[in-house]
Amino acid sequence: MKRKEIFRRLLGLLPLLALWLVSCNGNGSATVADAGQYVPDEPDYADATMWFTRKNAEAGKGADVFYLVSTWETDWQTDDGRICHYADVHNAQHRANMDKEIARIADYMGEGNNFYSPYYRHITIEGWATLNEDTIANRFRTAFDDVQRAFDAFLKEREPERPFVLAGFSQGGKAVVELLKTLPAEVSRYLVAAYVLGYKVTPADTLATANIRAARGATDTGVTVCYNSVSDVRYIQPVVAAPCAMCINPVNWRTDATPAALHDTITVSVSPEHHVLVVQGYSGAEYQPILGFLNVGDFHSCEPWLYQECLRENIRARIAAYYEKNM
Repeated sequence: MKRKEIFRRLLGLLPLLALWLVSCNGNGSATVADAGQYVPDEPDYADATMWFTRKNAEAGKGADVFYLVSTWETDWQTDDGRICHYADVHNAQHRANMDKEIARIADYMGEGNNFYSPYYRHITIEGWATLNEDTIANRFRTAFDDVQRAFDAFLKEREPERPFVLAGFSQGGKAVVELLKTLPAEVSRYLVAAYVLGYKVTPADTLATANIRAARGATDTGVTVCYNSVSDVRYIQPVVAAPCAMCINPVNWRTDATPAALHDTITVSVSPEHHVLVVQGYSGAEYQPILGFLNVGDFHSCEPWLYQECLRENIRARIAAYYEKNM
């Protein structure tokens, strides 16, 4: 066969190859690495079943809270044997799993506020367990595509000049950091605060946008609240907590090493060098190790719960400060 004929036939196969790549995940964003894997259908955020919502705010009071859930699913297989590295928002059990966290968060973050939490195709825990930032980032693109579209739907639903709070735990905290990078100025001006619980804000993140400014006290607004908890700095888990550019103590709202007492028996202080919370007098025994890399000397799973009352009061205080400053 002549070279020209071989070349012509190869060119004819390119459209088929492209079609095959796209068909691997059904949403047009497939890569070669997606071959043999399954990516669930994307959520439609015009569908109310894709949201957990509570409307608690009185007219002209409170704020809108946009909360992003952490990681709830493990790798799973379809009936035809394809592996999936994402939660399936169309699966009622997967949504119910996310609700276990979201409903508890809504109890205190949604107090006096309108609370919105989208179900999204978060990446499974096995992706995090690789401890490979590139693997996590590549898979997270699908998750963040959902988050971005959900936030756009949230903006269309709410009153445009109403203050809002961003919050997320663990993978949801990563989503908050990335969302801050995309906020236009006309939206960010209404941000009360962004709460990044159990995830890092890296030095590179702070350089990527003016929307990320470290909280310095209990009532500054338009700022980012970030912390990770460990029993000792040697247990810092880089995949969630380092390098980190900021940390604030949610008990005394200080960024220096001044210790604070929590529940009478627990002492919480910031390590200014490592930008983490060092927690003493707390075992974290209620949280089992996760695949041998989380809850092992760190207190990752406790982040939204150990400081729950502190966060409840702080969200209320920052919203009040926002109204005092802007209304």
